[in-house]
Amino acid sequence: MKLTTRQEQILFAIIEEYAEIATPVGSVTLAKLFNVSSATIRTEMARLEEAGYIAQPHTSAGRVPTDAGYRYYVNTLAEQPDGVESLSQATSYHEEKPIERANRVLEVRIGSQTRADSAIRGAVDSLVDLTGNLGLATIGDQLYISGIGRLFTQPEFLDSERVQSVAKLLDNLEPWLREAAPGQALNIFIGQENPIGKTSQASLIISRFRSPYSDRSYIGVLGPTRQNYAKVMSLVRCAGVLLEETLALG
Repeated sequence: MKLTTRQEQILFAIIEEYAEIATPVGSVTLAKLFNVSSATIRTEMARLEEAGYIAQPHTSAGRVPTDAGYRYYVNTLAEQPDGVESLSQATSYHEEKPIERANRVLEVRIGSQTRADSAIRGAVDSLVDLTGNLGLATIGDQLYISGIGRLFTQPEFLDSERVQSVAKLLDNLEPWLREAAPGQALNIFIGQENPIGKTSQASLIISRFRSPYSDRSYIGVLGPTRQNYAKVMSLVRCAGVLLEETLALG
């Protein structure tokens, strides 16, 4: 189903609003954002739900994005020029300056390190601080992980089954990275797209970079599917580029 401009904007607004409030987004909220009637919004939401991009978790509740909705959003975001942080045109949560500031924090923290392992660990710890997600990177044959406590404070992971699914993903991530060797500079696996832990409702965002350890080193984050993809994608991409530049100079 090809979405109209209005349907795209409503889908993107639901994704961006849900990332902020962590509760289903209702038609009244969207009607205020778009300055149209709630009935108009409900009609468009019904079409988006029929297409599989959003879902209604409870009767009379608002809507939440599905994995397909997130994938549509991420693909659209990836096609935008650098610096575009919000796609809905109705929201202004993701301003340019905070993301630029976060990227500068990464640059300072990575550039201040003189050893490869310290630079990579510093980059991971910075990603944890800046995103609230779990950070990870390969250092030689080891997988460095930081921020497990931060990850499990997210409301999605109050369910023990999802926690177990995330743990399974982490237990198998290092051998999967070695075997699959994702080839893109930025790789995004959303929810059921994950090779392991498909029921975890988590997104894995990783960047490949060259290091003294390997031409296929990885750094990234693992967080809930509900997150600020513009910010996280920018930071993970930036971390990979900065590490490659810094370690090449070291």
